[in-house]
Amino acid sequence: MFFELIGTIVAGVAAGLLVWALNRPLKGRLPKWLVPVAAGAAMLTATISSEYGWYDRTRATMPEGMVVAQSIKEGSYLRPWTFALPYVTRFVAVDRQSIRTHPDQPNQRIVDLVFYGRWSRTAKVPILFDCSDGRRADIVDGAEFGADGQITNAVWRDLPAGDPVLRTACEEA
Repeated sequence: MFFELIGTIVAGVAAGLLVWALNRPLKGRLPKWLVPVAAGAAMLTATISSEYGWYDRTRATMPEGMVVAQSIKEGSYLRPWTFALPYVTRFVAVDRQSIRTHPDQPNQRIVDLVFYGRWSRTAKVPILFDCSDGRRADIVDGAEFGADGQITNAVWRDLPAGDPVLRTACEEA
């Protein structure tokens, strides 16, 4: 966030200086208000560009084996242009390298989901998926399949048909 603020300020200063330098050989023919307007427009453009580019930049830096399962686009009244063109504010990725299964329960798997948010910390959460019944269970850290292939204390939640996270977690690599 700090580097984005610095980048926005630098963009504003650069645009303001560019208009000021352009006005020098013109001997002041440009209106005086054009320098701060150019600086403000450059800062707004840099901010919007940073917001819309966050998702692609973050996806490009994800480790190998991570697959984006679902992305959430949002609009905001504070940014009216986002209603015409919403941008991704958060997404869920499946860590394909973390998938754990048990031979006695081949349709169940423990998968680490990684939750990314624009202005929030990244969270990694282990989730148990039942691929044949289309459901999931939240589990605590360190939970593993037992000797019989069952996980104790699992509270199952049915998922809607075609759930993108379930589909990504259950597809074969």
